[in-house]
Amino acid sequence: MTVRIGITGAAGRMGRMLAEAIAGSDAPALLAAAIERPESTLLGADMGELLGGDASGVVISSDLAAVADQIDVLIDFTVPESTLAQAAICAAHGLPMVVGTTGFSDEQAQALATATAGMPFCQASNFAPGVNLTFKLAEAAAKALGNSADIEIVEAHHRHKIDAPSGTALSLGEVVAKALGRDLSQVAVFGREGRTGARDRDTIGFNTIRAGDIVGDHTIIFASEGERLEITHRASSRMAFAKGAVQAACWLVGQSVGRYDMQDVLADQESNS
Repeated sequence: MTVRIGITGAAGRMGRMLAEAIAGSDAPALLAAAIERPESTLLGADMGELLGGDASGVVISSDLAAVADQIDVLIDFTVPESTLAQAAICAAHGLPMVVGTTGFSDEQAQALATATAGMPFCQASNFAPGVNLTFKLAEAAAKALGNSADIEIVEAHHRHKIDAPSGTALSLGEVVAKALGRDLSQVAVFGREGRTGARDRDTIGFNTIRAGDIVGDHTIIFASEGERLEITHRASSRMAFAKGAVQAACWLVGQSVGRYDMQDVLADQESNS
């Protein structure tokens, strides 16, 4: 079965990368719909031509509802407001949805969970397989060292990223906090300035860099007396994120109603390999 995939934010950096990932996917997958915001100047453009190739017949539109019956799953990497709007349409059409959008407020995250409760839904702060391995390594390190080490998370992204810290950095913090029985909302420290006093061992620090065209770097540091462990993941291309999202989309089409993440995708495929 060829999985027909729709993407939102189709003309953006990630949207174009997703289109390329679909075209190069090992799984039988097809880009069947491309959605952009209503004010986009690229409405009506052909995705194939936009990517520098031949016409594909997939024309960028602003109306997901009009093409919902032509796709099997939607991939959304946009902004929270757009994701919520697309989720409502997916819910109305029983359409599975893969979401890589970050920066949700608590209220928006709850609204998304409510809207997608009746569909197969996969959300992750990062779909790159290497990042998901990093989560597991950080969890193991936290269990082994966490109560005897100061924990800091440093992340760097391009100058256009609008949310901070990154969703991946926050996920790293959640993984570590859970492993140590801590509540991240109570122990997170976002940057430091001035006369801050001695560091509280239980805190988890977050440090953000926004500069140039950095795709995405994440380092978690476990620093104790006499030694320091650092676990780092560096992305050199958004293609790692895009390939993972396409992998998740193809997997999600065969799943029952429920909420999943990239760990579920990888674990299920590993068990079946």
